[in-house]
Order: sequence, then C-alpha cells, then structure tokens
Amino acid sequence: MTNPTVTVPAAPVPPGRRADRRRGSRTLHSGFYPYLFIAPAAVCFLSFMAIPIVYAIWVSFRTVKVSGLGLGSGSRTEVWAGLANYSAVLSDPEFLASARRALAYGAVLVPVMLGLALLFALLLDSRRARARTFSRLAIFLPYAVPAVISSVLWGFLYLRGTSPVHWLAAKAQVVLPDALSPDLVLFAIANIGIWGGTGFNMIVLYTPLKAIPSELYEAATLDGASEFQIATRIKIPMVLPSLIMTLVFSVIATLQVFAEPMTLRPMTNGISSTWSPLMKIYRDAFVQNDIYTASAGSIIVALATFVISFGFLRLVRGQAFAQESR
Repeated sequence: MTNPTVTVPAAPVPPGRRADRRRGSRTLHSGFYPYLFIAPAAVCFLSFMAIPIVYAIWVSFRTVKVSGLGLGSGSRTEVWAGLANYSAVLSDPEFLASARRALAYGAVLVPVMLGLALLFALLLDSRRARARTFSRLAIFLPYAVPAVISSVLWGFLYLRGTSPVHWLAAKAQVVLPDALSPDLVLFAIANIGIWGGTGFNMIVLYTPLKAIPSELYEAATLDGASEFQIATRIKIPMVLPSLIMTLVFSVIATLQVFAEPMTLRPMTNGISSTWSPLMKIYRDAFVQNDIYTASAGSIIVALATFVISFGFLRLVRGQAFAQESR
C-alpha cells in the first residue's frame, strides 16, 4: 500500500511585497532608458570629438626620425618629441603673424557685429517698431547661408570684373578701392562675418528683452524716462548676461576663422595660405603632410581659446561681484 502524495500549497505573497517587486522592476527599466537614449549622442561624441582630441594630443608629442637616406622600409620611425613641436609652432613667424591677423580680425568683427546685434534687438523691442516679424526674418536670414556660399557671393561683389557695385561706380566715373587688396582684405573678410553673424546674435539678445516685464517700462515712463533712458538703464543691464555669452562665442569664432579667407584666397593675392592660424594648421597637415606640428598648433589654438574665454568670464564676473558689493 503506497502513501498518497501530499501537495503543500505555496505560501501566498503579500500584496505589498508584489507591489514592491513590480515597482522595483519598473525602476530598473526606467533607470536604463535614459542611458539608451543618450547612447547615440555619446557614441558620436566619443568617435568624432573625444577620441580625435586625445589622438591629436598624443600626436603633438611625437615626430618622425629619418635614418639613412630616408629610402626603403623602416627608414622613417616615429619617436617621442616632447615639447619640440610646440616650441617650433610658437617660434614660427608665419604662425605668429597669422595669430596677429586673427586678433586684428576679431578687433574689427566683434565690436561691430555685437553693436549692430544689440542695436537691432533694441529697435525691434521698441514700442514704435513696425513689421517686426519681417524685420527679424530679414536680419536673421544671412545666418542661414553657409559661410562658404556667403564668401563666394561676397567675393563676386568684391571683384572688379564681376561686381555690379564696381560697374555702377564706373558708370558714375567713381573709382572704388579694391576690397581684396592686401591692405583692405581683412575688412572684407570681417564684413562677411558681420553680415552672417549679426542676425544670430540679435535673436539671442532679443529673446531676453521679450521676457522683461512690461511693468518696468510703464513705471519708467511714468517717472518721465525717455526711450533712450529705458534702453540704457533697463534693457541693456537686463540683457548683459546674454551679451557676455555672445561675446565669448564671438571671440571663439574669431580665433577659428577659416572658411571665409580660404574661400576668398583664389580670388586675390592678399590672402596667403597661412593667413589665419587654422589655415596654417591646414597647410601643415594636408599640404606638407606634417601632422605632428599641425597637431601641436591645433592644441595651442584650443588652449588660447580656452584661456581667453575663461579669463574674460572671470574678469566680467569679478567686476559684477565688485559692483554688487558696493
């Protein structure tokens, strides 16, 4: 006679514990999804930004040692160079001259571009402004044109043989100066940057102006303030953080100027292959096949951009703190 099999029922799981398990599962999945969504951007950043930067830093400390006559396999060996590439770049008169031209270009471009952007933003925010939508679009539209295309268009306007401006001046028996001459080419390049960048900076400055409460304007008007006083004493101080941000971005873009002079170079002899620091780096890397010196030059430009931007921000922050402490 066999004993019957007795099945012991499983102990029931309390409802609270089941809810905790489901909640923990949902928390696990919800914590995984953000990483899944940012994974493509992270991969692109690592592939096209972080890894190339690290490789450029590594290459900047290397150089090629040629043995024998430089012929045959094994005659060119990559060795450690230390700071020799950086010393060569900083002592190169062409690189120093290109840096001076970039600074002169920035001295012309940044004040004019930001001044026009601030002026347009204040005019559009004025109570007497008309056709604001069309004006914003017309001022911003040049920013949508790529730098290469705008450089080609302005290049045709600069050339005597193709420019309608020179043709009209010749009909009026007026001789206009050659904008692409060595003495004026810096202003010609700066004009392209001003034409293309004013609209973007205007939008950046115009946005915080629209966020200023209208009660401030009404109170200032009741106190007898004019439009000019409202602009200088209320609007400009309120948009000062945005103005500082646009200034920093403009300085960074100035040190990285490349497309405009590179596009205009075939049209004139006033632009050399090393007119700007990036053009000098491009020539070293892709014309002279010297990636080691080019990498060192690119690191120097990046460090100079960081130092100037960070130093300017510290200076502005220190002045703002001093004014608040008063």
